[in-house]
Amino acid sequence: MAVTEKDLVVRHVADSGAPWIDTGMGVELKVMRVDLDRGTWVIRNRFQPGVQLQTHKHTGAVEGYTLTGRWHYLEYDFVSTAGSYIYEPAGSVHTLNVPADNTEPTDVFFVIEGALLNLTPDGQVESVFDAPAMLEVYYALAEAAGIERPSGVLVS
Repeated sequence: MAVTEKDLVVRHVADSGAPWIDTGMGVELKVMRVDLDRGTWVIRNRFQPGVQLQTHKHTGAVEGYTLTGRWHYLEYDFVSTAGSYIYEPAGSVHTLNVPADNTEPTDVFFVIEGALLNLTPDGQVESVFDAPAMLEVYYALAEAAGIERPSGVLVS
């Protein structure tokens, strides 16, 4: 694939260009970039104390950086705190948990490649979120909340 001049332009997302959207599940979502061709999505999640996500698996690698708060995966012994970085290889299965005794929301920046597969207790795929689906959900949640369609999301 040939690189064009357009591909070399630095793009920027202002904090106000990608607002926090409440998912209604104790998680606020900010979608910053979606690459529809490569299947990569860049998001921030702000988790309220006590939130536990459904056990899930990723089809691609995931990188995460914790900005505030603390969280962990039930399947592992580490706890991510502000300044922690995590790398998840494709195929890893885990259950994100935010301790209920956190005194503040937990803010995590994620770069996700491929799809997120939510799993049932017996390991079957219940739902799938990928880059296009996440963008669609973000826009729909914004609209439902009466928030103008976010203009700052970088879509390519």
